[in-house]
Amino acid sequence: MALVIIFLFGIGNFAVHRAVMESGHPLLGQIAFRAQGLGRRIAFVSELLILIAALALALNGYPAVVWAYGIYSLLNIGSAWLILTGRI
Repeated sequence: MALVIIFLFGIGNFAVHRAVMESGHPLLGQIAFRAQGLGRRIAFVSELLILIAALALALNGYPAVVWAYGIYSLLNIGSAWLILTGRI
């Protein structure tokens, strides 16, 4: 069950990550490297590596990683909400 929860959180993380990257927010212009092609790929690969690490830890008997990845995901969703709604 932990793997399913982490995987679903991972899908959410990728969705909000993509939404922020495609939003055209001025904040992305200030960090031009990350907003461009190679920077986006690096950002998505780092998101994938975090997801794989969380899945591997959960698979190897570390159930607390579900809470850690859940908190990480909620922080991602919260920051994406702030950016996408123009509060930042």
